[in-house]
Amino acid sequence: MAQEKDQFERRKKVLYDMICDKQYFPMKIKEIAVLLQIPKENRQDLKEVLDALITDGKIELTSKGKYRKATAKFLQGTFIAHPKGYGFVEIEGRESDIFIPEDQTGGAMHRDTVQVAILKSTEGRRQEGSVVRILEHGVHELIGTFQKAKSYGFVLPDNQRLTSDIFIPQEAGLGAMDGHKVLVELTSYGGKGRNPEGRVKQIIGHVNDPGTDILSVVYEYELPHEFPEKVMNQAARTPDSVQEADLAGRKDLRDMLMVTIDGEDAKDLDDAVSLRCDGEYYYLGVHIADVTNYVQEKSALDREALLRGTSVYLADRVIPMLPHRLSNGICSLNAGVDRLAMSCLMKIDRKGRIVDHEICESVIRVDRRMSYTEVQRILESLGEDGNGGFPERQTYQEDLIPMLREMERLMNLLRSGRRKRGSIDFNFPEAKVVLDENGVPVEIRAHESNMATRIIEEFMLAANETVAQYFYWQEIPFVYRTHEPPDEEKIQKLAAFIANFGYGMKGISDEIHPKELQKLLSRIADTPEETMISRLTLRSMKQARYTTESTGHFGLAAQHYCHFTSPIRRYPDLQIHRIIKDTLRGRMRQEKIEHYKEILPEVAEHCSKTERRADEAERETVKLKKAEYMMRHIGEEFDAVISGIMSYGMYAELPNTVEGLIHVSRMYDDRYYYREETYEMYGMDTGRVYRLGDAVRVRVLDADKAAKTVDFELV
Repeated sequence: MAQEKDQFERRKKVLYDMICDKQYFPMKIKEIAVLLQIPKENRQDLKEVLDALITDGKIELTSKGKYRKATAKFLQGTFIAHPKGYGFVEIEGRESDIFIPEDQTGGAMHRDTVQVAILKSTEGRRQEGSVVRILEHGVHELIGTFQKAKSYGFVLPDNQRLTSDIFIPQEAGLGAMDGHKVLVELTSYGGKGRNPEGRVKQIIGHVNDPGTDILSVVYEYELPHEFPEKVMNQAARTPDSVQEADLAGRKDLRDMLMVTIDGEDAKDLDDAVSLRCDGEYYYLGVHIADVTNYVQEKSALDREALLRGTSVYLADRVIPMLPHRLSNGICSLNAGVDRLAMSCLMKIDRKGRIVDHEICESVIRVDRRMSYTEVQRILESLGEDGNGGFPERQTYQEDLIPMLREMERLMNLLRSGRRKRGSIDFNFPEAKVVLDENGVPVEIRAHESNMATRIIEEFMLAANETVAQYFYWQEIPFVYRTHEPPDEEKIQKLAAFIANFGYGMKGISDEIHPKELQKLLSRIADTPEETMISRLTLRSMKQARYTTESTGHFGLAAQHYCHFTSPIRRYPDLQIHRIIKDTLRGRMRQEKIEHYKEILPEVAEHCSKTERRADEAERETVKLKKAEYMMRHIGEEFDAVISGIMSYGMYAELPNTVEGLIHVSRMYDDRYYYREETYEMYGMDTGRVYRLGDAVRVRVLDADKAAKTVDFELV
């Protein structure tokens, strides 16, 4: 393999040197083949070498089909289209993208891999470029609405970035009718004056049918949502209860008082917690479902779980990583039954420091399944001494309520310790969308954390960090959750902006410490500019991902961190459990180490991608339902807060988290312009200024479910 690669590189060099010789070139491929005495049957090999040189940006293909030395600087990247026709090219490893004007897209479609030539670069602005070649199409299938004509049809893509309608010949329509949501396979990408062409691969349902809207998003993001027969057959053979043979070598924790604390509608309970105190120390147990006992490596279940990477939580459904027989059955830590677990048992002193720990395979029996609402109600009813009362008190075990009270105390200790080292906490409420039986949104409300959710959050963070630290020092191949520090340029911009409000940060000329951002968020708490600066701080951060190197987690100010606590719904956690089990059972020999070294980089990269895909799909369904909800409120007025400012207008957010655009053309009282350096919209005549975080009164002008947008105007 390496020898073939070397030969290919030598051929590239020889050919490039020839092309640089102006005595012969530019030339067409036929002429090059004659010059090099390459027979016709080997011409494809020649083209592969030429294509590789084009991809490298060393040569270019003229409009007359001739190859010559590149006359411009070429870069390769992914074209991101804008609904208005222009686009951007994202280059891997490069922070800023390249702007592509509408007349320079070269026919590229959204997600195409393209070669781009730099046209110009203005100081302080992003570079501008032109697409010179489409290397690979990124969209092969799409979702859209079918529109029937006499002898053919068109499909209007759901994705607003795909700006061309897709022509569907009559014989390729699969019987689709007006208003059908369809899955289309592209058969031609069109050209000058020609629309892309395709065939209807599947009819999803009519736009007015319940669930079709969400199912369209499922298809659009290519989310695997049906389990293959082989996977379901394997799941069906999974036992309903713990087998005696599985208990061998496990720590028996069935007598330990423990609970699960989840949302009311949760069915896949993959973590339980226990806590006892002896006066000097807390003994915290985080017990995680041992999914690996039922999902063997390379089995059909395992391959499907890896393919999915994660469970996906959409507005009206959950697409699980594992079949329900496992996720809601034998792998779910249901109360009152034996379950296999991986336990992280931590000894914590009264300053919140983890002074000792044990990671072990265990068998557990959860005493009570509790909800966040239930635990919150109990904790709120207790006095400072823990002796409050509420009507249902007698329904709980005598020692359960004191344990919950101690959990709250330990949570505060852990949280305080985490904040001391610089861990950053953003407090943006999530949207809770309530649907009726037909999938119609009847309520949207902000869902904020409480003491109960914080207890579980802190305990899971402690376990994840403990496991990551242990395996880092063991020098065993592992999957870490890493979060890189923000780019210096973004921090410099943030620092320049907050200086307008009298705030500053230290150490921004070098690599900033997370504690500086945490201090900033503390200083702005309860100020008018809190929301604005918090949002800008969040936007300056990078995205967390999975890696095989432990480079730290900036947001948590943690040296080592991993995802250990959700193997039912996240594949990295499942993979980590497998590594832990091999280590505990003495199987982590050299052969096994080499095996993990080989597979883990790909697992980490793939799971990072599937996580991003799931996040995007989840956001799309929430935006869709928000727009549908606001369609019933057109003309109504609401209080709002400015949540974003762009050159074309301002975004305003309602208390229920619905966000809408106030286009600059609908700001009637003045001519407004955008000040990029201060994130402001200011009026030329009145001098009126709008800033992020300002309170405004808005009226709903329009809501478009298909485009997933809401439009406001100022009142």
